[in-house]
Amino acid sequence: MENKNCVVLAYSGGLDTSVAIKWIQEKYNMEVITLTANLGGVDDLDAIKEKALKTGAKKAIAIDARQTFIDYFILPALQAGALYEQVYPMATALGRPLIGKLLADVAIKEGAGAVAHGSTGKGNDQVRFDVSMQVLAPNVKLIAPLREWNMTRNDAIDYAKKHDIPVPVTVNNPYSIDENLWGRSIECGVLEDPWVEPPEDAFKWTRSIDETPDQAEYLEIEFKNGIPVALNGKKEESIALIGQLNLIGGTNGVGRIDHIENRLVGIKSREIYESPAAIVLHHAHKALESMTLSKESIRFKEIVSNYYSDIVYNGLWYTSFHSDLAAYVASSQRVVNGTIRVKLFKGNCIVVGRKSDQALYSHALSTYDSADTFDHNASTGFIQIHGLSSKTQAKLQPETLSQSIVSGANPITPPETVYE
Repeated sequence: MENKNCVVLAYSGGLDTSVAIKWIQEKYNMEVITLTANLGGVDDLDAIKEKALKTGAKKAIAIDARQTFIDYFILPALQAGALYEQVYPMATALGRPLIGKLLADVAIKEGAGAVAHGSTGKGNDQVRFDVSMQVLAPNVKLIAPLREWNMTRNDAIDYAKKHDIPVPVTVNNPYSIDENLWGRSIECGVLEDPWVEPPEDAFKWTRSIDETPDQAEYLEIEFKNGIPVALNGKKEESIALIGQLNLIGGTNGVGRIDHIENRLVGIKSREIYESPAAIVLHHAHKALESMTLSKESIRFKEIVSNYYSDIVYNGLWYTSFHSDLAAYVASSQRVVNGTIRVKLFKGNCIVVGRKSDQALYSHALSTYDSADTFDHNASTGFIQIHGLSSKTQAKLQPETLSQSIVSGANPITPPETVYE
């Protein structure tokens, strides 16, 4: 049944989306259905549904999408080695296309005329939601209240008070939080000053270094096809495994990220993240790849990882380019099988052990002891061939070693050494 006077709102229960319920009703005179997706950051779905209804929603829908989030978003990104700007595991960025898919599904099923989200006009999430909807439900109208209402954060807090909307944010506690299984992002308030050290009250999952144990903790993580399947020798379901790593890593101070990030919309932003499990697993996964992939595969996969990260970060999840890269990543992970041992201590995650039945590392070829099987005599001919082009150029074009076409640039060859 169609209800074009109805909008499906992606609802977290936070300040912006709580205010959005009442604002949409006032601005557009539309009924509001809220959709809350639990990607691992929702403690009580029933409580959020009740809050949405009390705030004025016609209907409140809640979906536990944790396993879908892991299977279709988190684990493929881990296999891809996807870290935006080699730092950010993209917990929020990975969650948005899934929420976008759920929004589209619910809007179509409910016959709604529009969908809405609580993203600002200068953030990345607006792009991720809007592009997902353009692909998945192009005939459904998009409403982004925060792009329209021109309210500051303090204005939104005042609006909530005026309409008796309970929100967990005050002027004295201004943080904007987004969290799911893969990480937690913290924004606003004093964090917007890149010179100021983040106060401890901004963190929830990780301990400060001075509160971490004085004894290192060791973990063994087993991977199959690039996917973590066991922790310390015990097979674990993915939700439980990630949850344990978040707890253990956070206890040891692992997972804090303080990052100046280049947003898609052209600005630099100071971002604070907590991602213990993601940091531990990315370290371990990369270490296993170094054992099992060829040099050429590793070098090319670094390029793929950067493109993959940009696709996720820039909201282009539902594209054929992503599909093509995902196919390569999946193929590359066929041999990424084995176990990695990591040491967690005072905020550091250090790989200290590696083993794999499919490792390309050979002790017999690498060792310098009596078990050495490497043919040392073969090196002479190899070096002659390898250096032939360099030797030829130095003979025929000697000026290339001492001159530069760039004004002010130093030549690559130092001056003649003078000594007594």
